[in-house]
Amino acid sequence: MEDSREEALKILQEVLEERHFLSASAAYENSEHRSFLNMLLKTALRRLVFIRSILKKYVKKMPGAPLAKYALILGCCEILYMDTPDYAVLNAYVSLAKKHTDKYISGFVNAVLRNICRNKEEILKESDNEFFSHEFFRILNQDYGKGTIKKIQTASAQEPLLDITCKSNPEHWAQLLQGKMLPNGSIRIENQGKIEKLPGYSEGSWWVQDFSSSLAVPSAGQIKGKKILELCAAPGGKTAQLINNGGEVTALDISEDRLKKLRQNMKRLQLEPKEIIAADGIKYLKENAQEKYDCVFLDAPCSATGTLRRHPEVVHIKSMKDIEAQAKIQQEFLNAVPDALNPGGLLIYCTCSISKAEGEKQIGAFIKRHPEFEIVPIHLEDLFPHGGVSKDAITPEGFVRLLPFHLEQGCDSFFIAKLRKGK
Repeated sequence: MEDSREEALKILQEVLEERHFLSASAAYENSEHRSFLNMLLKTALRRLVFIRSILKKYVKKMPGAPLAKYALILGCCEILYMDTPDYAVLNAYVSLAKKHTDKYISGFVNAVLRNICRNKEEILKESDNEFFSHEFFRILNQDYGKGTIKKIQTASAQEPLLDITCKSNPEHWAQLLQGKMLPNGSIRIENQGKIEKLPGYSEGSWWVQDFSSSLAVPSAGQIKGKKILELCAAPGGKTAQLINNGGEVTALDISEDRLKKLRQNMKRLQLEPKEIIAADGIKYLKENAQEKYDCVFLDAPCSATGTLRRHPEVVHIKSMKDIEAQAKIQQEFLNAVPDALNPGGLLIYCTCSISKAEGEKQIGAFIKRHPEFEIVPIHLEDLFPHGGVSKDAITPEGFVRLLPFHLEQGCDSFFIAKLRKGK
């Protein structure tokens, strides 16, 4: 297990200092200890604010060696929140400190972790389940009140289950996979390790897709036979939905690597887009203005702050600057879309951001710049005819604005707008 903890130390430092997602770490993605790393790192990231506050009480001055700080964070995480015996935690992190630093640092790590062990019960009594960093509170305070933020934090604190979308007959697959049907027909199952081994995967009967993300395509209504341009299409969850619902789909993405994954997914699912294009979406729209579509789906590049349940690192690595930078890119995309649409055509705009600057405010500004577009309200009963989702998931304007507590079982935060170009 020491090797896995050594990997965890390096990955945690990489994520927090270089400010990128766990999935962007090659060491994380390719590790033989992926299951343990996932549990340890994500637990540490969800508890990081509290762990840091505890370490401030037990550490007068942190040594200059970064490894000491990350060893203490992960050591505290295991002592307080995992079932690892205390002696095993002490041995592992002290040994790593000896290996990579010196006797002084290893002795320091040993002393602090022993103190944490002795006071474990008292420390846990102090835990307030604080998850969000100061900067993430800044992001949320722009758009939400204290009560709403508290509910977002509570609903986001637990490891989420796995959501899948079926090509057909979801009731059958819910029973076979021992899953729970969600209000939109998605199925939520326990994360059972390698999904490739689950029934129906190799036959292409279903694909992994978060509940919230799966709502964008149904929001468009009837798309059978329509000519559709899907921008930022990879890895292909919405592409599969669009084709499965009868759309004639051109799937475009800037990343050839991500499109490779999309092609693999489409092959497994036995679904074929009309065309797959590797290109910069904004440039493509400007250079191919003569090509017209009945519907444009724009799953816009965004801060991904709405994915904090599945990616707890988000609350520690994202800032207001990230929101502002992504909002500029979204504006460029939106400004390039109108010429690609036939008169009366639909634009479906969505982001997995919790910030209204990337959602409601972005679309409000777009409508002012492009008065030829009108908002087509999305109705809760059209997406969820049998209920099961908070009515607050639809804004007064008719946008979808899902927050993690809007579904009893939890969900990603997500924004969807449906707009029609004038005839």
